[in-house]
Amino acid sequence: MEVVPVQVAARPAHRALPWAWCAALFLLYGTLATRRHHLLRTTGYDLGIFEQALKAYARLGPPYVPLKGAGATGEGVNLLGDHFHPLLAVLAPLYRLLPYTETLLLAQAALLALAVVPLARWARRALGAPAAHVVALGYGVSWGIASAVTFDFHEVALAVPLLALALEAAARGRHRTAVALAAPLLLVKEDLGLTLAALGGYLAWRGSRVLGLATAAAGLLGTLLITRVLLPALSSDGTYAYGEYVAEGGRGSLLATVAAAPLDMLRPEVKAVTLVLVFAPTALLALRSPLALLAVPTLGWRLLSQHSYHWETAFHYSAVLMPIVFAALIDALAPYGARPGDRLAARHLRASLATVVAVTLVLLPSFPFGLVLRKDTWRTPDHVRAARALLARIPDGATVAASNRLVPQLTSRCTAVLFPTYPLPGKLYGTDGTPPPPTSEWIVHDSRPHEAWPLPDGHWPYPLDRQEAELKRAQRAYGYRVVARADGITLLHRTEAGPDTGTGAETSIR
Repeated sequence: MEVVPVQVAARPAHRALPWAWCAALFLLYGTLATRRHHLLRTTGYDLGIFEQALKAYARLGPPYVPLKGAGATGEGVNLLGDHFHPLLAVLAPLYRLLPYTETLLLAQAALLALAVVPLARWARRALGAPAAHVVALGYGVSWGIASAVTFDFHEVALAVPLLALALEAAARGRHRTAVALAAPLLLVKEDLGLTLAALGGYLAWRGSRVLGLATAAAGLLGTLLITRVLLPALSSDGTYAYGEYVAEGGRGSLLATVAAAPLDMLRPEVKAVTLVLVFAPTALLALRSPLALLAVPTLGWRLLSQHSYHWETAFHYSAVLMPIVFAALIDALAPYGARPGDRLAARHLRASLATVVAVTLVLLPSFPFGLVLRKDTWRTPDHVRAARALLARIPDGATVAASNRLVPQLTSRCTAVLFPTYPLPGKLYGTDGTPPPPTSEWIVHDSRPHEAWPLPDGHWPYPLDRQEAELKRAQRAYGYRVVARADGITLLHRTEAGPDTGTGAETSIR
């Protein structure tokens, strides 16, 4: 039976409510993301990579990224052969106008905040204004969004508002609009074609059989085309680099892998914890809606992945799930909102919303938005000041090999690569396992560890002793001279004088 939503008068205050939340969340996200960047807590992998891609798009060229390697042309690796995200180019005009690293972080903040508008609007229409505030708060400070905001920039930010808008349109019976809004998911990231297919299945179940089945087919076929044809064609080695993520998993055959999948998605226990936490911000009430099934494709590939970082709550992988689970929450509670005058329904709705708020407040301190309450988030350490002083000595347009945390401080004005080099065995390394000779004009290396979250340690991708050995090798064998040192940071410049004899001018910044 079709649920008739509560018809709430669209007073000016009600129309402004979603946009007020959007503005507040943008302020929160943008402030925290840029503050982390200014504290050297962003990384070359991935913020630097995406900035190099956008810089190339802004120059009307393909997204060649030096940080990913030299590539076949020597200009860098074509990022479209790594993950398929051509929709990222829509941000190129903004970056052309404002060519700063912070532009990416603020664009992501705006995209993530924008998703609250359709969700809050739908909640107000179906459940009333108090529910709209609860949904906006729950989504806005959910851990999936927090993890994305506090880990650089990623293309999936484009998918979050598209999903929220598409699900709102589907709830209003505007199925063609929902498909039109969700179709660009194929251009955001290759796995999101499966989410589009899931939406098609939902629309078919809701009565739009032809449209729904066509959408499901488009999602599946689009995913196959992208992963089997386009990505291998655009990659430097003719393969889809992440095709092995959901592979046979050591079980010997695809059939055995499929048979074991239900249990493999819950083992080890971190997978089960993440699965519960995905729906926890809605007090698990989202599981009562069929819309929750749209989360299955993303959860499926993550929990069956051979890489443990896909199983956890860190990084950006859960951002696309948050609009789905909160849309499912609204859908699950809609029958109670459609019974005005029913005291029992009203009581159930109030209790459900109160539980969502309680769970939201309980989870909040344990995830990255808790950084707002930490004093060190708002203090600038001497180490950061020393780093900025050394980085300022590198001229614009230079080529620089930098530590992972220093790379995004340089990508807007220099050509930056990771020091000593990103580990791609057989491509960048010699047969003895050593990196190729450095070719950058400058090297800047930070020996101080940074906050570990969400990376496994503060010296990624190499242990500190390996990095320091490469630093000495650069001086001994390749003619780099130390220009300055400060608080564990070393700045070197390559000269034509040959290996460093220890007589070059060196300054110490304190």
